[in-house]
Amino acid sequence: MARGPEKLFDMSVADVYVHYVNKIVRKGQSEADLDVVIGWLTGFDKRAIKKHLAAKTTFKDFFTQAKLNPSAKLITGSICGVKIQEIDDPLMKKIRYLDKLVDEVANGRPMSKILRSSS
Repeated sequence: MARGPEKLFDMSVADVYVHYVNKIVRKGQSEADLDVVIGWLTGFDKRAIKKHLAAKTTFKDFFTQAKLNPSAKLITGSICGVKIQEIDDPLMKKIRYLDKLVDEVANGRPMSKILRSSS
């Protein structure tokens, strides 16, 4: 049985997506906003996101196929008690970028600030 980060890497994005949706809806935000930030981070359109969810794509495969937004490096702060900028594992960093974006959507941060721009 996989332990530690490997367990998360092999987990289906769909299994976590439902928790993301529940979190943001509980705080008065919409699933559409969630798809916008996932799309911004990964380059996937809504149809591609839904395809990955239906296929039960693992986080490892999801981010392998993603075209990470170059501005993702501007995502900083802590998630799960760890500073994102201090995470060494590239895949874990991408997963934590997503977690941070979900938190920001749930907390009602303006989309213009969530979708960071390097300009």
